[in-house]
Amino acid sequence: MGGAVNGDGGRQPLTAGLFRRVRRDLAAALDEVPDAALDGRPAPGRNSLGWLAWHVARGQDRNVSELMGEPQVWVADGWAARCGRPADPSDTGFGHSPAEAAAFRSPGGALLLTYHGAVHARVERYCATAPAGDLGRTVTSPTLGDTRTVEERLQGLLADSFAHLGQIALLRGALAGTTQW
Repeated sequence: MGGAVNGDGGRQPLTAGLFRRVRRDLAAALDEVPDAALDGRPAPGRNSLGWLAWHVARGQDRNVSELMGEPQVWVADGWAARCGRPADPSDTGFGHSPAEAAAFRSPGGALLLTYHGAVHARVERYCATAPAGDLGRTVTSPTLGDTRTVEERLQGLLADSFAHLGQIALLRGALAGTTQW
């Protein structure tokens, strides 16, 4: 991210590296998971692997698109239709009730990872082109209705992504021992 994060003489910026780790860990977590297992939940009211993976990608898409002032790839590039979801920029999983999360049907691991790849390309572009001082810029999220600095937004986004990756890993292990796998 410009001089704000990449003031290290051209070495990999911390922010971009963390997003790359999310990308790598998400791909590893979904590796060899049968599509039928993506909608399995360990108990009522708990999220599925597919919903969690989709939510990670949607959160990154919404946040980084808002930071860049660009339409989300979810809507602009037709990912909503490919995933069988509404082309609603606010449909990210944030605020979903347990019933809404339970009703989610995964479009399949390959499609989820391809969508996340498109989002990740945007994240990489943002990290490479953000101007110096961008971390201190204040932005208001039209979908969340809150105002934060870019730094706070990115911190929250990465914390949320890693928390959900932990849930995915735990759920993957739990489901692997069931007949759903």
